Amino acid sequence: MQVPFLDLKAINDPIRMELEAAFHESLDESHYLFGKSVTAFENAFADKIGVANCVSVGNCTDALFITLKMLGIQPGDEVIVPAMTWISDASVVSQLGAKPVFVDVDEHGLIDLDLIEGAISLKTKAIIPVHLYGQMVAMPKLMNLANRHGLKVIEDCAQSHFAKLPSGMAGSFGDAAVFSFYPSKNLGALGDGGCISAKDDSLALACRKFANHGGIGKDSHEFIGINSRMDTIQAAVLLRKLDHIDAWTLARRELAAYYHESLNGLSEIALPNAEAGESHVFHIYEIRSPRRNDLKAYLEANGIQTQIHYPKAVPFTDAYKQLEHQHTEFPRAFLQQEQTLSLPLYPRMPKDHQDKVIEGIKAFISI
Repeated sequence: MQVPFLDLKAINDPIRMELEAAFHESLDESHYLFGKSVTAFENAFADKIGVANCVSVGNCTDALFITLKMLGIQPGDEVIVPAMTWISDASVVSQLGAKPVFVDVDEHGLIDLDLIEGAISLKTKAIIPVHLYGQMVAMPKLMNLANRHGLKVIEDCAQSHFAKLPSGMAGSFGDAAVFSFYPSKNLGALGDGGCISAKDDSLALACRKFANHGGIGKDSHEFIGINSRMDTIQAAVLLRKLDHIDAWTLARRELAAYYHESLNGLSEIALPNAEAGESHVFHIYEIRSPRRNDLKAYLEANGIQTQIHYPKAVPFTDAYKQLEHQHTEFPRAFLQQEQTLSLPLYPRMPKDHQDKVIEGIKAFISI
């Protein structure tokens, strides 16, 4: 029996008729860009996370670039980002001519809030907290810090759709937030897509214009912009999937709870935060092991796919080698890159698949 890391067919097949209906409706409408499903999805998504505005774009990287640009980030500015994240959080800052200032993560892989203040300088303009793996940063504490220093906050919610703290959902705290609808995400399209959520109407309008060649409408160009749009078919698909996301999130939490119950107490294995509650939607179930590479090889030899998120913390990638950061500067991020392993977890994952993963880990530890 082979255990895939992710099975999109298993997720999408039960709602195949709904997805096909969305496709056919888009064909019938024949407005493949700016169709009615785009507006409908934007409104539904904004309502669900509790913000006034949602601006759909081509992907999450575009969303982050557009947001930073419209918030006024420019050459010479500094933006604080976690050392362990997907590279886009830093690369878009660099593309704007600004400087990403890396801050180490805490034991759960989230930006260490106690270290942020020491990274703030006169050039600092913004912070990008990343809700990594599906778990939320303590946003009220971070917002208090940002407000004291007059800094903008852009939440990276690419992995945390509808994670929730008592005071609000992921994407509802910062000046803006960005989301990914890459097919493997908790809410995934059948292609690519992203969006920007914003409380402020003027910021949302500026982002919408910048994503559409600098204006609203085909021939309106108030300033130089870019071309980044979600097509109507993807919006129609995501609108259908919104009806199922709560059930899928519950399934992810149940799978995570079973992993935790089965793996808790094993030597060599550190587990995700079991006390996260609704603030974790388990886009990824990551464990840590000092023999991570050997464990990964053992599981794969036994037909179990795993992944590493991420093989290198951003300061240690070739893209940022010129900064000459040392491992000792970001010890927890370095530990994450050396020890973290992501286990298979997705809605409708068969129990015998999950049992095989658990048995494989236990067998490896007994060697």
